[in-house]
Amino acid sequence: MLQHVWERACQSRYLTNIIIGTDDARVYEIARSFGAAVRMTRSDHSSGTDRVAEVASPETAEIVVNIQGDEPLIDPAAIDAAILPLVHDPEIVMGTLMKRIENPREIDDPNVVKVVTDRNGDAIYFSRSPIPFVRDSAALPLAPRFKHIGLYVYRREFLLRYSELPVGPLELAERLEQLRAIENGFHIRMVETEYDSMGVDTPADLERAEALFAASMTLGVKS
Repeated sequence: MLQHVWERACQSRYLTNIIIGTDDARVYEIARSFGAAVRMTRSDHSSGTDRVAEVASPETAEIVVNIQGDEPLIDPAAIDAAILPLVHDPEIVMGTLMKRIENPREIDDPNVVKVVTDRNGDAIYFSRSPIPFVRDSAALPLAPRFKHIGLYVYRREFLLRYSELPVGPLELAERLEQLRAIENGFHIRMVETEYDSMGVDTPADLERAEALFAASMTLGVKS
């Protein structure tokens, strides 16, 4: 699975250096076995962002992308789409992805993180609850709802400061670390994508990912 993530990240047009960060010696050896650059990190990090910051600290790249290691079907085009706003606008310090919710059951699912944005495309709030709340659906057309796709892009200087930002009550309540940026007055640029995140956290998830990966390989074979 890790190799699939790495191979897809390598297909991004804008990533120039891909490093796998881990505190697990087994993951380290597996990454080395397929030729990836890999770095051992401390084991006391409270979040993936802190681990990425440690990996990024000796690097000189201005923009750093955090790709989860459990996304074997990550779309390289989605990675590039998340990067582009920071390339074009030096004022943007953080970006991520969102996808329109098509399955109504996801609206009430607390495992699906929802997001609302302002007119500039910056996140107003992330929540495990349905947002926005529609008081009278008969009185106005329903706006599309969006879920958060957990791929993050940071300016390196902002990333290295992130773990020092105070944790606020919203982050504590929702258990969503991206709220730390909003609570401390920073903007997160949202980019809409058609890519639908599929993290692999259980054996059932793995079986589904393997089936989808096999299907995508079959579609890619020319007769």
